[in-house]
Amino acid sequence: MTRRRGQLWAALAASLTVGLFGPARAVEVPQPKTVAVAGSPFLTLGAFDLKALGYVVEEYFISGTATSYKLTGEPTADGAWTAKPADSAAYATRIVVVRPADPKTFNGTVAVEWLNVTGGLDVGPDWNYSHREMLRSGYAYVGVSAQKVGVEGGQSLGGAGMPLKKANPARYGSLSHPGDAFAFDIFSQAGRAVRSGQVLGPLKARRILATGESQSAVFMTTYVDAIDPIARVYDGFYIHSRFGGAPAPEQASMRGGPNARGPSGVKMRPDLRVPVMTLISETDLIGSNLSGFWTAQQPDNDKLRIWEMPGTAHVDNYMFFIAGFDNGALPMDKIAKLWAPTGELLGAKMARPVNAAPQHHYVAMAALAQLDRWVRTGRAPPKAPRMEIAMSEKAGEAPKLVLDANGNTKGGIRTPWVDAPTQKLSGFGNTGGPFGFLVGTTEPFDAAKLKSLYPGGKDDYLKTFNAALTHSVKAGFILPADRVEIRALAAATYPSN
Repeated sequence: MTRRRGQLWAALAASLTVGLFGPARAVEVPQPKTVAVAGSPFLTLGAFDLKALGYVVEEYFISGTATSYKLTGEPTADGAWTAKPADSAAYATRIVVVRPADPKTFNGTVAVEWLNVTGGLDVGPDWNYSHREMLRSGYAYVGVSAQKVGVEGGQSLGGAGMPLKKANPARYGSLSHPGDAFAFDIFSQAGRAVRSGQVLGPLKARRILATGESQSAVFMTTYVDAIDPIARVYDGFYIHSRFGGAPAPEQASMRGGPNARGPSGVKMRPDLRVPVMTLISETDLIGSNLSGFWTAQQPDNDKLRIWEMPGTAHVDNYMFFIAGFDNGALPMDKIAKLWAPTGELLGAKMARPVNAAPQHHYVAMAALAQLDRWVRTGRAPPKAPRMEIAMSEKAGEAPKLVLDANGNTKGGIRTPWVDAPTQKLSGFGNTGGPFGFLVGTTEPFDAAKLKSLYPGGKDDYLKTFNAALTHSVKAGFILPADRVEIRALAAATYPSN
């Protein structure tokens, strides 16, 4: 075979592969310009010393021309959307890189987070929930300022907020975001910059996982359904705490607006290109004034896992009070104090104590690790039962969770905090401040209730708790590396009265 004929056969094979297994037309994602920026980035990564943990923090400005997309038809509930390029615009944003200083400790995986802007500034919830697993297992992390609110400012749940250009005009004044319709391609280009290695120092990424929580998870759903089939940048997706809906890419709004179109519940497309892990709290499932994930539920398949966590809230005690101090080496007495239920949150008084369920943090770390293994080895994560719900007789009305005798939700991922409880944990029932409807509640059991559950007191409790923990670890929903800490936490937090 001549070289020319070989090239023709290769081109034909490639076209057949795309026709059979992917979109008819792929979009070439541009390589953005990247510039390293000296000094400390404006992004909360924790009050602990990352350098002492063997990590380097760097910031890069990335810029270029971004493309917006629009659907070729109506957005359908099955998520099988087809998008095409629409407009183009210049952009300049930033990414924050947290990477191992020693290449020998790098595990080859980069978690790229679509930073959340619900509070009016860039925040990395997936970094907060899962940084312990990233740091101990040698991941690199990249936070992407994908949305306009984080760069320029705009409408947010937290009021005026603190966008980059307001937080540090001298540092970030040159950045420019053309609007959220371009956020999808900006996120793709950030992934390309990671893939090329130009923002990882001496490291070379072998796997790139896209992550996003809450509003970012809603946008990530749109990305998977409409953009990933043609961009093909990421090796897997971790969609954390999404609700039911997802905007068409040209709409680019979490809540929609007067001209919003499409179903209230949008599933992941049936022909997923790469593995997708979805993690859902009670708040997400029912909705809490938003379209609940119950409208988007679907069975697991060879590219999709959905884990639902009873006893958890959309955001909780760990996110607000613990993550920033949790370096993996805090004395247990300090950790236990941080876990104590509280009704104070960001200067606002909650009606009831915020959800203090440890399982959200620990299961989130397991979800990330399971996705990484899935992409790396092809071995899928375990399937999980779904939380039990009772459907309403009224059409369109949200269902209710089915509770056990202790007031905790039945079904879902079983963890010791719901199978050996000392409190009722919920994703609902709170008010106060802008985030009260998302933080859930904690209702400690009284002495009589504890006595009825654990007649032998603390020893009886720990025996029951450890059996439930062993089951969770064996099932794959909690990592073995967390077993010792969790046992110590249970012993330190058992009520003394």
